[in-house]
Amino acid sequence: MHHRLPLITAVACFLGLLSPQDTQAQTTPTFTRQDTLRGSITPERAWWDLVHYDLRMNVNPQDSTLKGVNLVRYKVLKAQQTMQIDLQPPMRIEQVVQNGQKLAVKQEGNAWFIQLAAKQVPGTMQTVEVSYSGKPQVSTNPPWSGGVTWKKDAAGKPFIATSCQGDGASLWWPCKDHMYDEPDSMMIRVAVPQNLMDVSNGRLRKVDQNQDGTKTFHWAVTNPINNYGVNVNIADYVHFSETYAGEKGQLDCTYYVLRENLDKAKAQFKQVPQMLKAFEHWFGPYPFYEDGFKLVEVPYLGMEHQSSVTYGNKYQNGYLGRDLSGTGWGLKFDFIIVHESGHEWFANNITYKDIADMWIHESFTNYSENLFVEYFHGKKAGSEYVIGTRKGIRNDRPIIGKYDVNFGGSGDMYPKGGNMLHTLRQVVNDDAKWRNILRGLNKEFYHQTVTTQQIENYLSKQTGKDLKAFFNQYLRDVRIPELEYRMEGSTLAYRWNNAVPGFNLPLKVTVAGKETWLQPVASTWKKTKLAAGASDITVDPNFYVTQKKAQ
Repeated sequence: MHHRLPLITAVACFLGLLSPQDTQAQTTPTFTRQDTLRGSITPERAWWDLVHYDLRMNVNPQDSTLKGVNLVRYKVLKAQQTMQIDLQPPMRIEQVVQNGQKLAVKQEGNAWFIQLAAKQVPGTMQTVEVSYSGKPQVSTNPPWSGGVTWKKDAAGKPFIATSCQGDGASLWWPCKDHMYDEPDSMMIRVAVPQNLMDVSNGRLRKVDQNQDGTKTFHWAVTNPINNYGVNVNIADYVHFSETYAGEKGQLDCTYYVLRENLDKAKAQFKQVPQMLKAFEHWFGPYPFYEDGFKLVEVPYLGMEHQSSVTYGNKYQNGYLGRDLSGTGWGLKFDFIIVHESGHEWFANNITYKDIADMWIHESFTNYSENLFVEYFHGKKAGSEYVIGTRKGIRNDRPIIGKYDVNFGGSGDMYPKGGNMLHTLRQVVNDDAKWRNILRGLNKEFYHQTVTTQQIENYLSKQTGKDLKAFFNQYLRDVRIPELEYRMEGSTLAYRWNNAVPGFNLPLKVTVAGKETWLQPVASTWKKTKLAAGASDITVDPNFYVTQKKAQ
């Protein structure tokens, strides 16, 4: 979500928060050592397990600088003396200290290699203190370009926010900037000018009044959290709260907005309990009861920061007032409230290890919009919504990206991924079972980082079907499966074209007014007898496929 988008058109707008590489030329770039240092589990990362961050930061709106220290607590997995911490220029690591001793640090681009003096004994817990400062990259088009946004509210007071998916949290704070390893918990302590408030992840523990005219806000996250999910939002906020009676008990919901938007927020944010009701039904309990749920106004469209979801959809339904499906159903809900909150289940609860597998976040969350519509407006409405989103599919390159170099796949991971899951639901053909599969995903992989293969294996096992060719088709190929068929008197001949080897998606069709299932396979003609009077077939539109009648 970090490269500049083209001018938003109806189609591009539909794609919502696109994957990081979608506005680049549709060719794979040449990858550098910096890409490998950023995107792979390097030897300097692999030997230690991240346990806890204690991030302390002073934010100065006057000169757009950050200064602080991050205490990184970790468990030694195997003996090694060199640690990689990431921080992107123009930010700088000032010094690193362990056990009171200042350590040697070597910078290589965005990676900083720390030479540890104390022997690192496997099984022991250790801490390094990383001091840092600088003027972080300014986001030119948040949230698609990563960095910090420095704006003003209507009263001229600072309105500041971070957003960094894709580009990385190391744009603004020093961390182990790879998704495979999350801290088990985190403290975020942010000092801001006296007349402002910081809102970050988790629960507010206390506010310190400092002698220099600043206040420090102490936020505690008690669940695992991914790096890009960490955020800092600073403004002259006002807030209001409610309690949602959910599956795991009472969930605290708090909303932080600009003063001038309080009345609008109280009206628009009534959709939050609706979102929670729908998504707990489909996906299981909200994954972060201990940390609560927050919706925080920011000077950009919005992002899925864990327990601190950011919002900038201008207090209107749709995507900035547009219906992204073209069906009318997209104006029945606030896209940012629903989509970004859906990421609490798919992104923040279940998190990809490598950005190449970003579909795990975006396909399921795109699909969650359809399920939200279905929950409140019926199954037909939900189907119409997701089918309507197909106009945004480009089939330009595979949904799976390149591994170990921080390179995501096509933005088709949104609408095509959602339609892939909708297609799979048709094959399961049992709504109760399908719901249990979705809820089971969030239970099986609760608070975990995962690979595509783990998700594929789980879905194959739970559906009782070998889905290898299905996922190869929709995730790793750009062709739309085509049912080719011909009528031979009272016999129907059919097969899959534009398909990967072994593609055997069952398909529901209507023949002479009657629904029936076909079992086509790739490249091989099969035949079946037709009912009397049949002259053609119609493919169920809920399947993301095409059809062609052969002569």
